Amino acid sequence: MLYPLKFNPILKEKVWGGQKLHSILNKNVKYDKTGESWELSSLPENISIVSDGKFKGVSLNELITKYKEQLLGKKIYDKYGKKFPLLIKFIDAADDLSIQVHPDNKTAQKLYGENGKNELWYILDSDEDAELILGVKNNLNSEKFRKAVYENTIIEKLNTFNVKRGDVFYIPAGRIHAIKKGVLLAEIQQPSDITYRIYDWNRKGLNGKFRDLHIKEACEVAELSVSKTYYSDYPDKINEFVSCEKNSFFTVNILKCNKKIKKEYRDDRFKVFLCTKGNFKLQYSGGEREIHYGETVLLPAVLKNISFIPDGECEILEVFV
Repeated sequence: MLYPLKFNPILKEKVWGGQKLHSILNKNVKYDKTGESWELSSLPENISIVSDGKFKGVSLNELITKYKEQLLGKKIYDKYGKKFPLLIKFIDAADDLSIQVHPDNKTAQKLYGENGKNELWYILDSDEDAELILGVKNNLNSEKFRKAVYENTIIEKLNTFNVKRGDVFYIPAGRIHAIKKGVLLAEIQQPSDITYRIYDWNRKGLNGKFRDLHIKEACEVAELSVSKTYYSDYPDKINEFVSCEKNSFFTVNILKCNKKIKKEYRDDRFKVFLCTKGNFKLQYSGGEREIHYGETVLLPAVLKNISFIPDGECEILEVFV
């Protein structure tokens, strides 16, 4: 029988990484500069492995192959097949990430036969005055954008936003962005690792060499108009799910609770839960699981009736497609 599944984090060393994945999220890091913890992934060479229970040591891809719609849900399996349709990470920026942009589905499929990358950030922790870079300050044309990139004045053309815990940002493919120093966040995205770097702070990578830039490619996909909003607002309510962003790629709901909540899922689709504050027990038809702060769990589509039993104040991100 399928049960709520936990996976071994896939930890990534990054030139901009730090130690918050260990000190705050309790990950067993092995690098001084640990920048990412991939919580759920089916990308080649980065396939999640079940951490405990009956399926300990089994890969996510093997589970999808064997259990198909029982794990994903029929419509999801029919659409995506054996590819898990999400990539979920925690990111610790001890230094500024590169200024970058991602292609959309159409461009990525044409050039690489892969998904584009739309993503959402949920801020878990931030240093005082920590910032993100998102989008352009004023509308630009392609010529002005290219000039700013090649003259290293692109930073002057971009928005910066101070951030705090609980802020939510949806970053559609094409939007220029960067996580800056002092931010710890959860990232929910399409399963893609295609990134075009525009500017990398004149910094050398872990190998002592400057990392590649992708200016030509970035210029072709970058969004050069000002967005109406960059924050994703959601109501601050207790004891109910509220949608903070919904599109054709994924939905992220936020649950804040301090007492037991029963949930009956009538849709036929998997769910992912990220514990972003406190701890809780997840009860299901076959038993219960303890979920701690910083852990991620995959709920198979066949499990319809569950309960969240928080240990005090608790916050959970519910993710599905």
